[in-house]
Amino acid sequence: MHEWQYRKTVLVLCTLALFVTVFGRLALSPVVPDIATEFHTSNTLIGGALTGMWFTYALTQFPSGILADRFGDRRLILVSVGGTGLSALLIVAAPTFGVFVLGVVILGAVAGLHYSVATALITRIYDGIGTAIGIHNSGAPLAGLLAPVVVSGIAVRFGWRPAVAVGTLVALPITALIAAGIRSSEPRQPDEPMRDQVDREKIVEVLTRPTVVFTGIIAIIVEFSWQGLASFLPAFFVQYHGYSQTLAGTLFAAYFVVQGVLQTGVGVVADRLGRDIAIVSCMVFSIAGIGLLLRGSNIEEIALGIGLLGLGMSWGAAVFPRFMDRIDEGERGFGFGLFRTVYMIAAATGSVALGFLADQYGWVVSLSFLVVLLVLVCGLLAINSIFSLDY
Repeated sequence: MHEWQYRKTVLVLCTLALFVTVFGRLALSPVVPDIATEFHTSNTLIGGALTGMWFTYALTQFPSGILADRFGDRRLILVSVGGTGLSALLIVAAPTFGVFVLGVVILGAVAGLHYSVATALITRIYDGIGTAIGIHNSGAPLAGLLAPVVVSGIAVRFGWRPAVAVGTLVALPITALIAAGIRSSEPRQPDEPMRDQVDREKIVEVLTRPTVVFTGIIAIIVEFSWQGLASFLPAFFVQYHGYSQTLAGTLFAAYFVVQGVLQTGVGVVADRLGRDIAIVSCMVFSIAGIGLLLRGSNIEEIALGIGLLGLGMSWGAAVFPRFMDRIDEGERGFGFGLFRTVYMIAAATGSVALGFLADQYGWVVSLSFLVVLLVLVCGLLAINSIFSLDY
């Protein structure tokens, strides 16, 4: 009973840690128009800054697993959560766009230390990993619920800098809770040089494994789409539909509410009916949601579109277990971090690509491009099933 209670404590605290790291990043999206105005920049340039954030976020996924083996899971999670709060202060104090970009890039790097470490930790202590990962992933949409509403409300009254500073206030108490609630565990490889832990042959073997390559392609496409939407959905509502910043932030929050509520459900479907069935269902809901957001003429249609898109973008609870199923248990700590780094680096251009397409061709072309990518995922999974490729 005691160990069961501790497992639940770890899951809750890891979920809160994810909440902090996502809150810090999503706090920027609702104030993109304000940042563009102050620094006299375009959607493309801000998208480039956010791509830099996602790039460094991806870059730290693999070494985070190695660092956790060397120094312990608890330390890495604490550094990630505390560092997210501190980097928000640098962004708030930025006197120029260059310093702003630097702060955003650092934010991505420290935030990236959490997810792979926490997911591997949860996988070690839980049996039903689809459900457990779904619960852990709900920290992201929970942040998406609160960040847009809080940040938009503060930005309207006090400006974007005090609004972004809320990320620091959120990080401090959760850092303290993690320090008190997660046990200090012995590092798994405390004495082995980190260079020796980077087995090039093993990296190549994992990354060229057909089942991993196939799952990685799917992950790249869906993450590319998620990042683009997370960066520019509020700006889309303001610029395409003419909504106020407050209403755009509220709709953005609703998008994440749906993910928060239904993320676990996607994990349950993935556990019971299969990973691929859950992934295809998510793609279909996402496509329908984007269609409604582009064609919707009233708030009811937009709300329905938000609901469908939020459900569809809950794909993580199906895609990540799909990868875990295809590697050995002993590979999960290093393997999942490696997988995250590779697919997220490849997908990091989602923000700048969506911003560029919106600047050059408008929002219809920009979001329609995402629809094409999501249809491609359905096609890949259909081919895998029809021809029994077992990828």
